[in-house]
Amino acid sequence: MSGQQDRSCSPSGLLLIDKPIGPTSMQVCRVVRRRLVNAGASRRVKVGHGGTLDPLATGLLVVLVGRATKLCERVMAGEKRYLADVDLSRSSASDDHEGDLTIVNVDRIPARADVEAACAGFVGPIMQTPPAFSAMMVGGQRAYKLARAGRAPTMEPRPVVVHSIDLSAYDWPIASLDIRCGRGVYIRSLARDLGAALGVGGMLHSLRRTAVGPFGIDRAVRLDDVPDPLEQGDLVPMDSVVL
Repeated sequence: MSGQQDRSCSPSGLLLIDKPIGPTSMQVCRVVRRRLVNAGASRRVKVGHGGTLDPLATGLLVVLVGRATKLCERVMAGEKRYLADVDLSRSSASDDHEGDLTIVNVDRIPARADVEAACAGFVGPIMQTPPAFSAMMVGGQRAYKLARAGRAPTMEPRPVVVHSIDLSAYDWPIASLDIRCGRGVYIRSLARDLGAALGVGGMLHSLRRTAVGPFGIDRAVRLDDVPDPLEQGDLVPMDSVVL
């Protein structure tokens, strides 16, 4: 579609973004909204996302526009796939590079078979404790705000489902994992708990989301490549989506 949109029309559809390191998921949504407005959409056009991706993570963020925001719960319920590098030599209060890092003394470096066996222990329905540095609400406040203020909350374990964890590469201290999981799984928590199971350190070194439900990273566009102005024709139509 060329030219500005009819201002009486409200755009709707999905946009698949390959999020870079740095911006939050909501900051990406604000970029999308601004570019929609530049094409003539109302400043009140609804823009949301189908599952948060941490600032230090890259990969697929499903952005929902207009009437497509009603699909949020269905998108979030879809299976997720991640490529994660876990550092088994260090730990962190945030379970990633955001917090202060601590080098962990390791008496015996785990063999590949040890790491594979430990990974298998986290496949299936499990109880997982979210990181203190997370967006979960605790007493009406975001957990990460309390943690950053030096009042890290006690996080209660909750049931989640991990479908598979494949150890794609292992070169001490980095274990590279290909993870398929359900809604609500924190990969940072998996990194922490994997290290604990092995008796070593455990923190997320890097994370990339490659799939959300039927959507793959191969269909995503870099945030810098999102058109400005962003028009209806640039969105994935709702009626073409099968969830």
